[in-house]
Amino acid sequence: SSKSSLDSRKSPLSFLSGAITSFLFGLLCLRLSQGTVTYFALHSTDYSSQIAQSVASGFKTLVIGVCFLATFTFSFIGLGLFIVFFRSLFVGKNPDDD
Repeated sequence: SSKSSLDSRKSPLSFLSGAITSFLFGLLCLRLSQGTVTYFALHSTDYSSQIAQSVASGFKTLVIGVCFLATFTFSFIGLGLFIVFFRSLFVGKNPDDD
């Protein structure tokens, strides 16, 4: 039983690689968010129908919000994994594992 719990324990390197991967996805999403905002700012829609204008505005808000939500999510997960990485460096062997 002790052998299986030791094998399933994650190494600090796995936390670090997860943090780096998540931060990279966060940066990718940030670039996507910035590009989306720039695109929608430069390509404004001008519909004659009030309903079409409202739908276009809602769609732009939804797309920009989802992009920034992905940015926040990946960045926050990366930060959490980075903290767990540092914590795993300083946690010694548990005496109950013997």
